[in-house]
Order: sequence, then C-alpha cells, then structure tokens
Amino acid sequence: MKPFAYHQPDQIPDAAKLLTSIEDSKPVAGGMTLIPTLKQRLANPPALVDLSKLANLKGITDGGTTITIGAMTPHAMVAGSRLVQTKIPGLAALASMIGDPAVRSRGTIGGSVANNDPAADYPAGVLGLGATVVTSKREIAADKFFRGLFETPLEPGEIITAIRFPVPVKAGYAKFKAPASRYALVGVFVAQFADGVRVAVTGAGPGVFRVPPMEAALSGNFDPSAIAAIRIDTEGLTSDIHAEADYRAHLVTVMAKRAVDAALS
Repeated sequence: MKPFAYHQPDQIPDAAKLLTSIEDSKPVAGGMTLIPTLKQRLANPPALVDLSKLANLKGITDGGTTITIGAMTPHAMVAGSRLVQTKIPGLAALASMIGDPAVRSRGTIGGSVANNDPAADYPAGVLGLGATVVTSKREIAADKFFRGLFETPLEPGEIITAIRFPVPVKAGYAKFKAPASRYALVGVFVAQFADGVRVAVTGAGPGVFRVPPMEAALSGNFDPSAIAAIRIDTEGLTSDIHAEADYRAHLVTVMAKRAVDAALS
C-alpha cells in the first residue's frame, strides 16, 4: 500500500470540497472494497476522504409508505432492524446474506450502491424495489442509477446520503453465492407492488438488470410456477472461473422462484 493523505470531515460540503479539489481522491465509507484494492496496489489515490463522521448519514427512518436508510448504515444494522424486518423483510434478509459478520459490521449500504459491483447484493434490492438514491445534489431513480460495470451517474464530489425504499406488498431475495467471497454468482430480488412486480438480477452479468418477462408473468400470478418455464438468454451474461453463462442463466430462474417463495413465506 502506497502512502496517501487522510481526511475525516464532519460536514458534507467539506467532504465534497475535498473530493473535488484533490484530483483522484477517493471517498471511503466502510472500506470493504477500497482497502483491499489499495493493499493490492490496484489503486493509488493521493488522498482518502473518510465519510464516517458525516452527521445524519447513519440510521433507518419510517416514512409510512417508505423506509429511508442512511448511506453510512452498516449491513448488520439493516439486517437486524425490526422496522426493516417488519416492512421489507426481503431487504433485511438480503443484508443478512452479505459477506460475513465482519463485513456486515463495517460495510455500508451507501458504499455498496456507489461502488456498483456487478456481484453485490444491494443493487438487486435497490433496483428490485424501485428505490430512490438520495445524494448531496439530487435524487436519482434506481432505474437510472446503475449503468453497468462499476458505473453510476455520480459526479465528482457527489455523495450518496440515503436510499429511500417504497414499501412493497411482498418482497424476497435469493442468491447462489460463491463459497469463498460470498458474492452472488446469481442473486434475484423480487418485489410485488399494487401496480405490478419488479425482478432484479445481480451477479449474472456486468451489472444489475431487470427481467421483464418474469415481471409480466408474476404480475398476473405471483407464484413460482408462473416463471418456471421462463428461460434467460445467455447473451451478455458473465462466464468466468466460477460459472459459465448458461449456468448463470439457469440459476436466474431457480433463484427467482426461490425469491418468490421467500416473499410468500
């Protein structure tokens, strides 16, 4: 790991100013991705801007028809929240499946969403629930936030402050995880709303994506049998040392059925 300057501002404008004024500086939330990247010398930022002291970025609030989770809220807090377990149990279950206890204690929802790792769990929950990403500058709908491999519309100095989730009728998440990293080989989040169903897939391709045929089928009949015959096109799916594209395509249907089962239970 090469030397770098370290800043720990306690106000969002100060953090944004540091990130824009120091070229190639990096924000750090839980550090679950950034620190290993630095240790492997895959990144060499001149400065890190620690977001852990920023006020009001940690916690979960009830908005009635929505739940808002502060960007610096760790996965363990989401998994253990009685509010989330009651209103969006599928999201609490998703958080409980991330990494191991150490990762869940340090990693944050804002850091995961901003990083947009193609095998991360939270992008599936955010897109599947049609959440809104709230930043220091604006609000961004989930459908417009995830742009592909580690790519988002966040601008230099723009900091995620919270994620606002609409409360669904039912929701569930299921994933087939890599045994070592516990990242998703394929993870599927399914959410039923009064006006339809959303299905979001992580781990299968270069970024999280929705599955319209499954959404249409489940909107008519919210039951695993409704999607049992749906096959996913392998074009654009990932093939690597963990799984080939055709296996991941098969897993999408399997995990989607399990996610519906989880939502119903």
